[in-house]
Amino acid sequence: MKDSTQSQDKPVIAIVWYRPEQWERVRDIAADSDEFENSYIEWLQLAEAKAKELKDRGLRVEKVDLDSEKLILWCNERGLENDAKARSMYAAKRLSELDEKQ
Repeated sequence: MKDSTQSQDKPVIAIVWYRPEQWERVRDIAADSDEFENSYIEWLQLAEAKAKELKDRGLRVEKVDLDSEKLILWCNERGLENDAKARSMYAAKRLSELDEKQ
């Protein structure tokens, strides 16, 4: 078993993680809604596979729960569209904030 220090030294990737109702809301308001999978289940399967792939490559993957209303506010405050790039930036920022609290 690896100790937590070893785990913390790995490069970290923040992945936006949706609950079903949040996924639908974000998809409905996203500038890139046509890029979303057809269903939450389809997204979940792809996201889990991507997280495993990144972990297998030696990266530390952190799932960042996304609240659609907070995302909208965050994007509006920064003049950003709700697109994949903004959602990734939001996840990285949230992860940074969560790490600071620990």
